[in-house]
Amino acid sequence: MRNIKIKILIIMSDKLEFTQEVQEIARFSKALSHPVRVYILQKLSKMDSCCYSGDLVEELPVGRSTLSQHLKELKYAGLIQGEINPPYIKYCINRENWDNAKKVLEDFLNDNQSADFSCDNVKTIVHT
Repeated sequence: MRNIKIKILIIMSDKLEFTQEVQEIARFSKALSHPVRVYILQKLSKMDSCCYSGDLVEELPVGRSTLSQHLKELKYAGLIQGEINPPYIKYCINRENWDNAKKVLEDFLNDNQSADFSCDNVKTIVHT
């Protein structure tokens, strides 16, 4: 049986705290958790320049306010950046954070490959 690395928690007193790496994984995963956001990232990652939000709203089956929320989530994750040029906002991939997300997610997936056993063989541990 091979060892599985788990870098999820740091135990401090009686409380658990998530590492920065785990928080990044969660933030990036949340950003990737909706098809509209995945589409936006695919489109922006293939472009040599930025894209206006108005162009995106014409392509996607969502309203302007819904698109705005998806863009906000991607910005919060740091995967895109926006530039306001009233009355327009243009968006592009934040290359530095994009590269970091690729590395963090790749490391996580490589370090935590599923083991060769089924859940039938797992014993339940009860914490008291």
